[in-house]
Amino acid sequence: MTQNIMVIGAGMATGRALEHLFEAGADVNVTLFNAEPRGNYNRIMLSPVLAGDKNYEEIVTHDADWYAANGVTCRFGERVASIDRAAKTVTAQNGDVLPYDKLILGTGSNPFMIPLPGHDLEGVIAYRDLEDTERMMALGAGNKVVVIGGGLLGLEAAAGMAARGVDVTVVHIMGHLMERQLDEAAGYLLRKALVDKGITVMCQANSGEILGADGHVSALLLDDGTELPCDLLVMAVGIRPNVALAAEAGLAVGRGIHVDDQMVTSDADILAVGECVEHDGAIFGLVAPLYDQAKVAAQTILGEDAAFVQKELSTKLKVTGCDLFSAGDFADGEGREDIVFRDPGRGVYRRLVIENNVVIGTVMYGDTANSNWFFGLIRERTDISEMRETLIFGPAYQGGAPLDPLAAVAALPRDAEICGCNGICKGMIVDAIEGGASDLGAVRSVTKASGSCGTCTGLVEQVLAVTLGDEFVMPSAQPICGCCDLSHEDVRRMIKSQELKSMAAVWQECAWKTVDGCHVCRPALNYYLIADWPLDYLDDPQSRFINERKHANIQKDGTFSVVPRMWGGITTPDELRAIADAADKFAVPTVKVTGGQRIDLLGVKGEDLPAIWADLNAAGMVSGHAYSKGLRTVKTCVGTDHCRFGTQDSTGLGIKLEKALWGAWTPHKLKLGVSGCPRNCAEATCKDIGVVCVDSGYQIGIGGAAGMDVREVERLIDVETEEETIAVIKAMSQLYRENAKYLDRIYKWMNKVGLEWIRERIADPEERAALVARFDLSQTVYQKDPWAEHALKKAESYQPIANLTLEAAE
Repeated sequence: MTQNIMVIGAGMATGRALEHLFEAGADVNVTLFNAEPRGNYNRIMLSPVLAGDKNYEEIVTHDADWYAANGVTCRFGERVASIDRAAKTVTAQNGDVLPYDKLILGTGSNPFMIPLPGHDLEGVIAYRDLEDTERMMALGAGNKVVVIGGGLLGLEAAAGMAARGVDVTVVHIMGHLMERQLDEAAGYLLRKALVDKGITVMCQANSGEILGADGHVSALLLDDGTELPCDLLVMAVGIRPNVALAAEAGLAVGRGIHVDDQMVTSDADILAVGECVEHDGAIFGLVAPLYDQAKVAAQTILGEDAAFVQKELSTKLKVTGCDLFSAGDFADGEGREDIVFRDPGRGVYRRLVIENNVVIGTVMYGDTANSNWFFGLIRERTDISEMRETLIFGPAYQGGAPLDPLAAVAALPRDAEICGCNGICKGMIVDAIEGGASDLGAVRSVTKASGSCGTCTGLVEQVLAVTLGDEFVMPSAQPICGCCDLSHEDVRRMIKSQELKSMAAVWQECAWKTVDGCHVCRPALNYYLIADWPLDYLDDPQSRFINERKHANIQKDGTFSVVPRMWGGITTPDELRAIADAADKFAVPTVKVTGGQRIDLLGVKGEDLPAIWADLNAAGMVSGHAYSKGLRTVKTCVGTDHCRFGTQDSTGLGIKLEKALWGAWTPHKLKLGVSGCPRNCAEATCKDIGVVCVDSGYQIGIGGAAGMDVREVERLIDVETEEETIAVIKAMSQLYRENAKYLDRIYKWMNKVGLEWIRERIADPEERAALVARFDLSQTVYQKDPWAEHALKKAESYQPIANLTLEAAE
């Protein structure tokens, strides 16, 4: 008999529960309410979205097709007003009354907001959902943000905004950061790493009052009188289970909604999972126990025997690029001893806490490769007497000498946890491998190991290597997609060596398994063919991501962002008037100055794109390609024109570079900066290619980044003249275009081929000239404004989103 399942909350726990129900073939009709205007997404990955390393589409767990395929009635953006337990109905905010047989509560948690004076000012936010993330993403260089809270969420928020050039200060009341997960020594290392990334960290700082002006936050006032100016204040000081709806329905609640081992509340027909739950006095914030709860809840609905068991948990995190691990009890205590290993040069710290010859706690920073083995010692309460002298060096050194690197994984017991997010142990992975899962993708599909935060990917591959032996080859490069067994590098070599000049030729010669590729491989092939054969290959618009096809960035509400190019950040009154007129004429809701020194018109309707660009083109403005895998901007400072410190004409050089490079397709977006002196106001040292002007000429660096991986450029070459600088950067761009894997930024490609390999080719006069010549040749084909030929077409002829066939996600 079909059961009506009502689910309140589309979070990670309820999403996993539905997966289990559908995989088991349950005869259910599911209605899913969610207060957010969207379905299930991986909240763990909001930090990479904030830092710019991912977009929202990439972290969606269940999309509209998944819900439709499983017959889920989605009521997103709607809250449930009340639950009538006697009638077994829920009432939606619009008055709809819906019956249920079983109800699953996944109401999650609410961020705790410290009730400081001024906490209700505009600009005081939490860091909890996509809307909070987007508020932070809207900030850029010149903005100041204060983050209250030195825990994981606060630090991820700080790092993400700092990567965008925001001036960030973290205020933490305790003596060191992440005190629940780290001891003081590891906390010190983390603080040092954050400070090195430009984040100000204030520990033992007590917040007193939030100051405002005209209803908006303006500063945080500390107890000691220190005033910290800010445009946005983020509170990341903890969460509280959201029990309001359950309490109003008369369910038993404490700190969370009380559940038994079967995840059943005080009402036999209502279950609860996730951060809203209290089980045996404990509440939960990590994803691993939430997924355990989800499985038990599904089994309970299916009538199977199941019980949720609280497990000893470890914390394995990557904060701002720093690997951290902690488990057990690492506080000081009577009768406890420490074994500590420090390597200041590598920033590595390990501490084991031992009591009665048993490891009871550990903290690791910088190198967490053996964390699962140490966690197993804690859980099993293993007597370490015989390995005490080499214990700190990990499992490969037990027995007196280092063993094969895979020996540590081979030594792990079957119940050793490999994937903490999904609670997957070594035995489950081995069983999947022995059942036919012979690569990482297959293991992930069967077990979900490595499918959440991804930090255990290397360990899963090592389990594959140990289990399969000689049959397993550790992948050095993944296939370009499921259509082909060849890597990006292999396919590109074939395109060049066999002079393949069409997609059909690639599919034939590279033994493509599908007739005409897929949404993953087509954009890559289209780029490789453009870059290698600009005179012979005709760009295929349908093999581009949606933003490149629409020549504008699609926004979450289906509108678009229009960004005219401003050469080197320089504009004129006429251009500003044209932008203002366009904003008025097309009722553009938001006009924003970007971090790339230009103006963004946000919220433009798709049908208005040709007309708005017709007006902007008439004013002499061209597309800023803010949507493309190509040159975005060349950021400049005012240089010698106005600055008393300027050593060269940085603005003029930036304009020349932008006019030379715009329109060039590249493997990923390309950002440049030109600073007129070493004070670096244009932030040239964290760009893909950066120029710092000095008295003697120009210092050119490459491989900068300001996302989850914050990197300073590495010096490529020094030159004396503008002409040499432009030639070097053209050659560098072409070398990157011809050799990098599609969607690799310069720093990732540089890590593969080595800076010296790049430097040798750029420094060689003949090779540099040849690269420049090939770049200039390509520009004769592709340096053109896409709207010059499209803007005057009728709006109704412009292809609507519904007719596009390629995946929108980038």
